[in-house]
Amino acid sequence: MAVLTPVSDPPAATPRTQRLARMWSDRRTRAGLLNAAPVVVYLLILFVYPIFSTLMLSLKGADGGFTLHWYGDAFRGADLKILLTTLRISTETSLIALVTGFVLAAAISRLKPLWAGLAMLVVVVPHFISALVRTYGWIILLGDNGVVNNVLTDLHVPGAPFQLLYNETGVVIGTTAVMLPYTVLLLYAVMKGIDRRLLAAAASMGAGRITIFRRVYLPLVAPGLVNAGVLSFILCLGYYLTPALMGGEKQTMVASLIDEQVMKQNQWNGASALGIILLLLTFAGLLLLRLAKSAGEALRKRGTAP
Repeated sequence: MAVLTPVSDPPAATPRTQRLARMWSDRRTRAGLLNAAPVVVYLLILFVYPIFSTLMLSLKGADGGFTLHWYGDAFRGADLKILLTTLRISTETSLIALVTGFVLAAAISRLKPLWAGLAMLVVVVPHFISALVRTYGWIILLGDNGVVNNVLTDLHVPGAPFQLLYNETGVVIGTTAVMLPYTVLLLYAVMKGIDRRLLAAAASMGAGRITIFRRVYLPLVAPGLVNAGVLSFILCLGYYLTPALMGGEKQTMVASLIDEQVMKQNQWNGASALGIILLLLTFAGLLLLRLAKSAGEALRKRGTAP
């Protein structure tokens, strides 16, 4: 005698499945997904695939197997020293660009619109000049017989002429000049949006200039400072031209090391590992930016809470 087994009901659709089904049934949603498909394919081919290939190449051993040997090489010996030099120069550049950009942006934000526009033009236009031309311009200015040393010598400054090229001083000057427009633009946008009535209100309550700057102005500008500092640091991590032309052997940065390993040593695995390390440092900078924004929003809410 045959045994009849009860037929179980099909599993009920979860709310998420129902929501996705409703979205796909919407014609506008389908049209949007179809329009986004070329962009997704473009990103997969030109961004995701190269990064994935670089990652796999950095994990490939000499025998074709999986290895972390190339990352080990990157974190010891001369490669580690170059990585630390890159971090140090990037930090110095971002800090100096922040201080200089803060002063420039604060001064420009107080000008009338016409003069502010002209000042911003002076800051931004050099950025559109070829990086190679700008770097050679700095070499001419900072050379032993350059304009800067000639002026300092004519003024009888003790120690002049100074060695301003082929050392860390020259590299930081050159990279700061490259990062300065980004810093000024970001800080100017933040400063221009500050309500000046808040500063006037603080002054009317008896606060001095230092107190107003520390308790009112600086907290309002802090998000722009964080954004500009992290952006300058990230851009400087992978910068190649200025350190290569204005620095010496002790100022070799990771980008120059990657170029040497690929072009001279044909060492693609080690160069890929260094590239992945730079990418991870970039992600770390972006994560730091996100955490700083979250902390700033939490402090702002705490300050406005009754």
